[in-house]
Amino acid sequence: MLDALETLIRRINRTNATVEMVPDGTLTDALARRDVLRLRHSVVTAAADAAAGTGERGYGRQLRSELMTLSALPVAELRGQADALAREIREVDVRIQRTNWEADLLD
Repeated sequence: MLDALETLIRRINRTNATVEMVPDGTLTDALARRDVLRLRHSVVTAAADAAAGTGERGYGRQLRSELMTLSALPVAELRGQADALAREIREVDVRIQRTNWEADLLD
């Protein structure tokens, strides 16, 4: 079974490196693009959450209302960037899925 798995993985990798996708390059290029977009989305979302104070546990014995919190980052702009990245991820993913259905697995 492991030999069959290795053969299947090799065929998939060979196919991904060969199949062209417009405008993404090869299927391997599109997969790499999607992975990086996901990482970028995660970073931007985490930055927006941190700047907005999302997930803060509190400040010990001080009341939250006693402290003024100023954001060092433009939260609304970061949320907009995260939304745009999420849309791009979905678009690339749809193209990948369509190509997976259309491409035949190479030997």
